[in-house]
Amino acid sequence: MTAPTDHTDANAPARTDNGRTLISVDAMGGDEGPAAIVAGCSLSAKINPDIAFVLHGDAAQLEPLVEKRPELKNRCEVRHAADVVTMDDKPSQVVRTGKDTSMWSAIESVRNSEAAVAVSCGNTGALMAMSMIRLRKLPGVNRPAIAVLYPSANKQGFNVLLDVGADIRADADDLMRYALMGVSYARNGMDIETPRVGLLNVGTEEHKGRAELKDAHDLIRDCAKEAGFVFEGFVEGGDISGDTVDVIVTDGFTGNVAIKTGEGTASLIGNRLREAFKYSFLSRLASVLAYTSLVRLREKIDPRRVNGGVFLGLNGTVVKSHGSADATGISAAIKLAAQLSENQFNDKLAARVAAALPAEGTPE
Repeated sequence: MTAPTDHTDANAPARTDNGRTLISVDAMGGDEGPAAIVAGCSLSAKINPDIAFVLHGDAAQLEPLVEKRPELKNRCEVRHAADVVTMDDKPSQVVRTGKDTSMWSAIESVRNSEAAVAVSCGNTGALMAMSMIRLRKLPGVNRPAIAVLYPSANKQGFNVLLDVGADIRADADDLMRYALMGVSYARNGMDIETPRVGLLNVGTEEHKGRAELKDAHDLIRDCAKEAGFVFEGFVEGGDISGDTVDVIVTDGFTGNVAIKTGEGTASLIGNRLREAFKYSFLSRLASVLAYTSLVRLREKIDPRRVNGGVFLGLNGTVVKSHGSADATGISAAIKLAAQLSENQFNDKLAARVAAALPAEGTPE
């Protein structure tokens, strides 16, 4: 493929010489292996003609897979990386010894402004630790956050939920900064001009919840007007999939439990529906009559359509795809990465945080 251009404009998305947005992909991470990741890149290439790829991993495995995909011809570069970060590796160990891994190489491409966004299906803890070490935090950000799109009753079909596992801790100041980052994501990733924000709590009354939540409530409320969003106050677990707000703010422990609970519940309902429709001849007949509606429902709640958690608060954009993602899910993560790059999302997020919360000292 054509070589990336040299960039004098730090705000411009990394592109190839022919104008395609360059996505850096950790091709060895994830449960399904490199074949699924190359298939996802291939599917993305068919749908999105303006995207090109740098695949990081074992060249002996990747090059034959790429050669079988004609749509990747002249749009995909393979960069050899000898080692792989496994799902069992400890983040602290990976940071010390992971320089030869495909994950490290993928992040380095973003750090060096060779690629616009890094995408990985690998170990979440290792990916976050490595991203923080190599990309560094944005001025004004104490703790980065992972934001995901959660199926909801809103007209856009999804709500932004953060943090979902970057850090299990979060004080009032962190939660307020999560709100600012979530607003930027909703505005630039979902085209919501004036997002509505809610702070997750055990009740909607202002006297309920831990002290840091009450303090965060006041901090978020006080910066809402200047930052251009509507603060709806406290929300409860049922609002995560509702239409009361567009952005739900919480700590990483609670957020991670919420999305894992949602995934488990969706899987349970799907299994129970299949069992119910197989119960008798009449139920099987009913399933045939309801087939079109069931397909429509499956498409609306299919997690693969919005596969990808975005790491917010870093000097570079990283998209974490689900570890078990198939080609469809990986393609969706790549599409999200390209969209954020096209909107210059990270630069807008940095500007928003810096404007509302000036960093200590002079930024580089």
